[in-house]
Amino acid sequence: MDLSREVEDEELQELIFRVLEEESRGEYISLETRARLGKELFNAFRKLDLLQELIEDESITEVMINGVQNIFVEKQGRLYLTDRHFMSREKLEDVIQQIVAGTNRLVNEASPIVDTRLPDGSRVNVVLYPVALNGPIVTIRKFPKEQITMGRLVALGALNEELAGVLKKLVTAGYNIFISGGTGSGKTTLLNALSQYIPKDERIITIEDNAELQIQDVPNLVRLEARNANVEGVGEITIRDLIRSALRMRPNRVIVGEVRGPETIDMLQAMSTGHKGSLSTGHSDSPKDMLRRLETMVLMGMDIPLAAIQRQIASALDIIIHIGRLWDKSRKVLEVVEVLDYNGDEIDTKVLYRFEETERRGERVIGEWKKVQDITNTSKLFSAGYTSI
Repeated sequence: MDLSREVEDEELQELIFRVLEEESRGEYISLETRARLGKELFNAFRKLDLLQELIEDESITEVMINGVQNIFVEKQGRLYLTDRHFMSREKLEDVIQQIVAGTNRLVNEASPIVDTRLPDGSRVNVVLYPVALNGPIVTIRKFPKEQITMGRLVALGALNEELAGVLKKLVTAGYNIFISGGTGSGKTTLLNALSQYIPKDERIITIEDNAELQIQDVPNLVRLEARNANVEGVGEITIRDLIRSALRMRPNRVIVGEVRGPETIDMLQAMSTGHKGSLSTGHSDSPKDMLRRLETMVLMGMDIPLAAIQRQIASALDIIIHIGRLWDKSRKVLEVVEVLDYNGDEIDTKVLYRFEETERRGERVIGEWKKVQDITNTSKLFSAGYTSI
């Protein structure tokens, strides 16, 4: 290969197959084997080496690299050990540097942990040796190449038609919605699907640590992504910085991909200062637990009385949608909860819809979504022209 000039992909592929043909003279190599070797060599030169095939496999939802020893993948909610592994730590580290360079992130022994993403939006977490004793450790959360709509979620059994219709009314009417759930429960997927109900004439600003959202069919869309500090320790732009800037950009709705810390207070203030219909997500085991976590995260950035925080949360949030992964690995909307007022001791809530398991058929959970109570705050529904949910 002539390294003094840039070699195009097609030329590189031709060179690889020419070398393979020359090296295989006198020895039979099937077309299938030759094609596989050619693809592996091309991926090693231009893409992510042996990871590329795993990333392109649409049946895989997560890739977990445990140093040079093992690579695990998740398919349909279950973990499998692959027969692949990197030949050396140096090669794995080369691939890691290629990934983080794509988003101008930095990872090394001085800064051994980084969150980044692939060009398709897949989430990547890297932890290097010596923090990870058997590192480097790379975890890749893949997202579907095709945008998942609410109709697709209904077909997958994540919710039913009735509940999808209710969520459509809540989004269209401008209720502030928070999606809670555990790791890998489908929070981002549900948020993307809900975005299809946002009126097309609104200005939407998304704010994320790593750009993962795939907001659907919104012409007036602004996407903002946080930035880490550079090698000199300067230039950091946080989620808090982006939320404050977004409020000066005339948004109708602000969508914060996920809140994990002190930026929570800025998100709540945005929701309660005229930006109705804003959305966000967070990790929790239940809607009640999500409210307690929001209180804790606000306290991380501001020293104010707990009662004042609870009033702020009750004022800002209208609806919590809790999504979870059941024992059969299926993801479902488990509860839709209305956030009411602060009663002096805690924030009152009301369950509107709940998934109830009715039986276990083989390895599948069978159940139904039941309406528990009517919504109390109907003013936004009436303003949008709806009489009820």
